[in-house]
Amino acid sequence: MASDTLTDEQIAAFLEMPKRVENPNAKARSEGRHSRRDFRVVSTDGFQEFALFTRQSLLLPQGFSAGLRWLAKSGDSVMLMRCNGSDHPHSNSIEHDKFEPVCHIHQATERYLAVGKKSEGYAQPTKEYRTLDGALHHIVRQSNITGLKTEPDEPDLFE
Repeated sequence: MASDTLTDEQIAAFLEMPKRVENPNAKARSEGRHSRRDFRVVSTDGFQEFALFTRQSLLLPQGFSAGLRWLAKSGDSVMLMRCNGSDHPHSNSIEHDKFEPVCHIHQATERYLAVGKKSEGYAQPTKEYRTLDGALHHIVRQSNITGLKTEPDEPDLFE
C-alpha cells in the first residue's frame, strides 16, 4: 500500500485499530528550541507500526504538538493526526479557509494526499485541549492507543 494513495477509509482504519505503546517511559530530549518525546506504537495484531511523539517549544508555552505517524513497510510514513497548540494561525490550502491562532487538530485526508500536499494539511480548530498533556491525551484516546497513562486538561473555568 503506497502512502500517497491512502483512502479516507484506510486512514480511519489505521486510527481505529487497537494499538499499544511499547516504551511508555520514553524520556524527553532536547531538539533545538524544543523538547521532544518519541514513543514506539504497534498494532495489537503486530502488523502495523506507528510513531507517537510530543514536541514542546522551550520559548512559547502554546507552541506544542502531539502527533501519530503510520510507518509503512516500504519505509514511507504518513502523519495521520497532529494536535497543535495555539501559537500560530492555520490555512487549509484546498478549502482556502484560515483561522487565527487557536489549538487545532490536523487530520490526514485522501484529498490532500491525492494532490501532493502534506497528508495532514487539513486542520480544524478545537477546544478539546489547551496543553501538550491534553493534546497527547486527545490523540491517544482518538486513535485507540493503550499502554500510556495520559490525563485530559482540567476544565477552563473562564470559558
